[in-house]
Amino acid sequence: MAINYIIDTNVMIHDPKFMYKFDNNHLIIPILAIEELDSLKKREGIVGYHARVVAKELRNLMEHGDLSKGIELPNGGTIRVEMNHMNMGLLPNGMDLSKADSKILAVTKSIQKSYPETKTVLISKDLYMNIKANALGLIIEDYPFDKIDNDQIYKGYSEISLSSNEINEIFNGGIALPSLEEEVYPNHFFHIKSNDKMNHSVLARYNGKKIVSLKYYNEQAWGLKPINREQRMAFELLMDPDIHFVSITGGAGSGKTILSTAVALQNVIESNKYRRIVFVRPVVAAGNDIGYLPGEEKEKLKPWMGSFYDAIENLSDIKYNNDDYNYEKPNFTVDDFIEQFRQRGIIETKTFTYMRGRTFTNSLIIVDEAQEMTPHLAKLMLTRAGEQSKFVFIGDPSDNQIDNAFVDAKSNGLVFAVEKMKPYNITGHVALSRVERSPLAQLAEKSM
Repeated sequence: MAINYIIDTNVMIHDPKFMYKFDNNHLIIPILAIEELDSLKKREGIVGYHARVVAKELRNLMEHGDLSKGIELPNGGTIRVEMNHMNMGLLPNGMDLSKADSKILAVTKSIQKSYPETKTVLISKDLYMNIKANALGLIIEDYPFDKIDNDQIYKGYSEISLSSNEINEIFNGGIALPSLEEEVYPNHFFHIKSNDKMNHSVLARYNGKKIVSLKYYNEQAWGLKPINREQRMAFELLMDPDIHFVSITGGAGSGKTILSTAVALQNVIESNKYRRIVFVRPVVAAGNDIGYLPGEEKEKLKPWMGSFYDAIENLSDIKYNNDDYNYEKPNFTVDDFIEQFRQRGIIETKTFTYMRGRTFTNSLIIVDEAQEMTPHLAKLMLTRAGEQSKFVFIGDPSDNQIDNAFVDAKSNGLVFAVEKMKPYNITGHVALSRVERSPLAQLAEKSM
């Protein structure tokens, strides 16, 4: 039997194409939610963009019917905007009846009462809405279609045991993939330990056909060398020009940003493998949006780009203090360095607001704090990729590192991209597990 799904505003912002996901059921949008979308349409960044996309999708549907009466969807369900059924008398004393949440709850309660033979479910990503709806005896569910189980998020590597002879063969052209319980995807890494010779081990990668040795194990980028096994795996993916999408997850201080930035500087400025570096931050403001900051695009973005500035400053110290480089550290600031290459079109700093409609060819694009993106935005980001370009998504998908109210640890764009992109030859993922920033950072990550 078809279900009445009441759609909260935050669901529409989370996935602007939500209407095509509910199969043969009835979608009901309270008119108040449309009003909320209207008030959000001019917001900078993710929220405003998604509000405008929802409006465009609804406009397209209106060509096939009347939203007040219900429009049939391609999947067999229907969608309508609910103009009535806002009986505030169904809510108990103590609720603030002026709040938008209360009005949406009143609509849900009224529809539940008016259609007792039909199951009514409120779909919302708001925790407080969830609590209130549950207290009112309503059925409420999170948006279910892009959630990834945290315990099953792909790590990108595993540990196995093989004979010493098999380990040696890895360096002589590789070996066939052994029979394993887990499913193995292209560019999956193995930490292989010998089962017949102590202290004999190797890091290796499955190239889609066989297990082979790492190509970039002894290399460095901009003076930086990976310092643990997971960093070596990530470095391998970052350096390989045949890998066009790399995702790296890990906690604060695990090396995501500095590794990615080092490889970008090496491959763009040093070896000219790509024409430019594009640093991207999906701006999610804790206070005012980016549009309220003074200045032009680069001035507005600078407060959000601190991680890249810090990475370049630290890499400069590493590079010019490295015995392998006989360079004297130049007498200029990180700002001078970035501005010099920005003026030449070699370094760009962007937020998604300024990326729409663009195509990046022969570019290396690093998207930091990718856990702040919705799955819809992650897809749109990757569709910016032109020929000979490489996208790198980095971030920490844990709930305590997400400031965007429209995503969580199970439904953000970073974990969504990891899971959807893992089966392909031109993609790779590694989860970094060790904090290398400092002993204090390591202690804080474990203890607090």
